[in-house]
Amino acid sequence: MISYAECSARERLAKLLDPGSFHEWLPPAERVTSPHLAQLGVPYAFDDGVAVGRATLDGHSVFVAAQEGGFMGGGVGEVHGAKLVGLMQRALRDRPAAVLLLAESGGVRLHEANAGLIAVSEVMRALLDVRAAGIPVIVLIGGANGCFGGMGIVARCADHIVMSDVGRLAMSGPEVIESSHGVDEFDSRDRALVWRTTGGKHRWLTGDCDALVEDDVAAFRAAAVAAIDASRPLTLAALEEEHALLSARLHALPPDTAGRDEATLLWSALGFADAQQVPDLSVEAVRALRAIR
Repeated sequence: MISYAECSARERLAKLLDPGSFHEWLPPAERVTSPHLAQLGVPYAFDDGVAVGRATLDGHSVFVAAQEGGFMGGGVGEVHGAKLVGLMQRALRDRPAAVLLLAESGGVRLHEANAGLIAVSEVMRALLDVRAAGIPVIVLIGGANGCFGGMGIVARCADHIVMSDVGRLAMSGPEVIESSHGVDEFDSRDRALVWRTTGGKHRWLTGDCDALVEDDVAAFRAAAVAAIDASRPLTLAALEEEHALLSARLHALPPDTAGRDEATLLWSALGFADAQQVPDLSVEAVRALRAIR
């Protein structure tokens, strides 16, 4: 077993894809860097924190992007976002079997706030264009930094989300919530709380991810291969189904949850027995809960 969380972006590409098949566009040797960071005296990276290119996965032609959480938390800036958009636009032209996004990001890079916000919106539009063309977009989430902010929205725009139990997915990160509303609202240092409310097990039980896997590169690869032939058309019926899911979740909790564990309350309200035991269950056992509910 090789830990997905402990790998860098390029290590994930090397171990997840067919051996030797990854061809990178705009590699570090091209030195395409952020035009903003140097002006602010901030270190920059020659790939701007994301590797994009083409490869094969189990013999299928795929386009793939891998965000590097070790550089500015995988934050999206102007160049970073442009590389993702370019990947999506080229997918529309060349029509690979799927587009893979190995997401690890805290969201928009604050050093490039406006440019980053625009970039994320362009990524969302490009991703939806790819989906509308019938090319599945598969997002893999299992890095140490999770998938938050604008990239959390991007992930939920995709056809399929694969998460490990150590992966995290949400709109606002724990530190952002705490800084905005105080530690009484959300204690970002409470690791158990963070994973109960944003982690892979929670997202699986609430229907926000399509596959829950072990923290293992081989498990991510198998789940990605399984999702290649399963695109989900963008239809009004699908959108209404998603809205119904969110509405049911919103109204599932009791009106007063102050001081109580909302994640456990929600799991119980959604029909999962012995909800308080979920954090201690194995990935296999949590996967089985959805089948027997």
